[in-house]
Amino acid sequence: MSEERGITIRESSNTTPRVKTPPKSAALPVPFLYNPSDDGTDENLLVLLHGLGDTQIPFGKLGRQLHLPQTATFALRAPEKIPYLYEEAYQWYTSFDPLGELLERPNPTPALELMTKVVDHLVQDCGWAPQRIHFFGFAQGGSVAAEFALKYWRNELSLQQKSLPSPSNPNANEYTPRSFASVVSVSGPLLSFPTLQKPCPTPLLIFHRPPPAESSLRSSSISELKKGFTKVEEVKMKGEGMPRSQEEWEPIMRFWSEHLARRQMDGLYEVMAGMAPT
Repeated sequence: MSEERGITIRESSNTTPRVKTPPKSAALPVPFLYNPSDDGTDENLLVLLHGLGDTQIPFGKLGRQLHLPQTATFALRAPEKIPYLYEEAYQWYTSFDPLGELLERPNPTPALELMTKVVDHLVQDCGWAPQRIHFFGFAQGGSVAAEFALKYWRNELSLQQKSLPSPSNPNANEYTPRSFASVVSVSGPLLSFPTLQKPCPTPLLIFHRPPPAESSLRSSSISELKKGFTKVEEVKMKGEGMPRSQEEWEPIMRFWSEHLARRQMDGLYEVMAGMAPT
């Protein structure tokens, strides 16, 4: 195993409860797996979104294996069962035409509507601030995470615009738009061209495979992400599918170490980057 490198994550001035209320199954239309932080302090929430044809179960296990400090994990199942398959295989949005071919221009609206309900529940009922919510998605799940971060930011900008002082309300208090803490997308491009008044400030890491990998991205995918997000970090490694080795997980762990918040406890400590899940 290579030498571990310590990176101090930034301190948080958050005044929300140290232990958050777990999400409730009755409040959400799809199954999920929630795990509070190992160390008893729920300062960050990592939402994990699986890829096409999978379920929340492997990603719930992954969330537990990451052992991120002061971080609860929440693995969500996609809303639609893939038709004509006997096994438990789900999709975030309709992905195939009647002949079973992958759609070139799928419509992610059902997934984005689901994510809106999920985040509303997490924020309003469970005590999570949007600025403490991180996303990790694989392939189709990565696309949903990136698209939803933009959708959320677009809505926040709209709320800000509506709050600006006007002749009828010159003393209005301007609304401060909020954005999510981070997005990690593994081989998940945007599905639409981003059109924003102001790019989304959520830091995004895109991990992808070069050709001839089946999951390789189209040539314009990175530039489209950079039009939608102000901070985009690109990691390209040969192979296929999810990160597997410590070497492949290291840039993702480092990215999280730079963007996870830490609630001040008794003294300082460091999060160790460069460690693959075990």
